[in-house]
Amino acid sequence: MFKRKISKSYDKENQKPVLKCSICTGEQVAGFKNIHTGKFEDIMLIRNEKDLEDFKERYGIGSEEIEKVY
Repeated sequence: MFKRKISKSYDKENQKPVLKCSICTGEQVAGFKNIHTGKFEDIMLIRNEKDLEDFKERYGIGSEEIEKVY
């Protein structure tokens, strides 16, 4: 059986994709940051490169669009 991947969207005018990284533990969380308030909405834990690729594919994000914050 095939699992159909559903593309999701985000508010491109008010949010930007962010990869929040911990300096101490190396943990990474992908999500979106509101450009007006700075509030971060976490979407998924990134455990490996495949998780990051899945996140980018699901939301139609290019590698150059994701900002890393520490």
